[in-house]
Amino acid sequence: MKIRLKRLSRKQRKRLMPCIHIKVQNGHFEIVGLGAWYSYWRDPYHLLLTIPWSGFLGMIFIFYVAINTVFALAYLVGGDCIANAEPGSFLDFFFFSVQTLASIGYGAMYPKTIYANTIVTIEAMVGLMGIAVMTGLAFARFSRPTARVMFSRVAVITPHEGVPTLMFRTANQRRNTILEAQMRVYLMRDEVSAEGHFIRRFHELKLLRNQTPGFALTWLAMHVIDESSPLYGVTPELLIETHTILMVSLSGIDETVAQVVNARHSYGTHDILWNNRFVDIIHHKPNGDRYIDYKDFHDVLPLD
Repeated sequence: MKIRLKRLSRKQRKRLMPCIHIKVQNGHFEIVGLGAWYSYWRDPYHLLLTIPWSGFLGMIFIFYVAINTVFALAYLVGGDCIANAEPGSFLDFFFFSVQTLASIGYGAMYPKTIYANTIVTIEAMVGLMGIAVMTGLAFARFSRPTARVMFSRVAVITPHEGVPTLMFRTANQRRNTILEAQMRVYLMRDEVSAEGHFIRRFHELKLLRNQTPGFALTWLAMHVIDESSPLYGVTPELLIETHTILMVSLSGIDETVAQVVNARHSYGTHDILWNNRFVDIIHHKPNGDRYIDYKDFHDVLPLD
């Protein structure tokens, strides 16, 4: 990293070095102010695929109005170049641009000069490319496989079979099955190496059951805190001091679309409750049948 920075000019280093800020709150890291290193607007395709539908439609609307405004101004510069349009009327030129961009062509207004025909030709090409791009983006958003997996808001550390065990719950919110589901849990924390260097180290936590042939209802993930566990001997204060985060990654095949889906969640230091247990969500009916009540999915009780 130092060698690369030395090859940059002073102006480049001055622009890059102050840009990175790491905000730490409740064990969660948030990278802000990346400036020249990272910006959503430098990757518009990714931005349009990841923002919510409300933002996507809003950006399309703004872009549509803006491009029609630009062409309306171009027609306005040409003077009386559109037949049956009131000369100098921005609204007439704007709505003519809308008809041209969408290839509607009512025929009430039409170009009558070489200048206007040239602008129409350019706008028609822009309209064709715009429709193709917007169609592709909408299809990509609709066809992207997603999982609806709910994670418990907190994780608990409670005895299980006489051994302290980290637990959290997940639930499939769709009425289908995630086939060959796999779950991995990683612990991230600050550490200092034997040489005295600060590092952010990842540890994989071994689960009692890290895969299931079909994830349809709920899944209680459990990690036994024994001598081999990175959490062995750790206290709540040490978790806060080392900015510990638990990262959960769940993946599998959605049986409906036969594509791989992924879900992830993170638990900060204050999301891990010690000496608590989850409220039971599996209940029995008088006739012996069992049912799941998701009302208590996130609730915990202190140990007696």
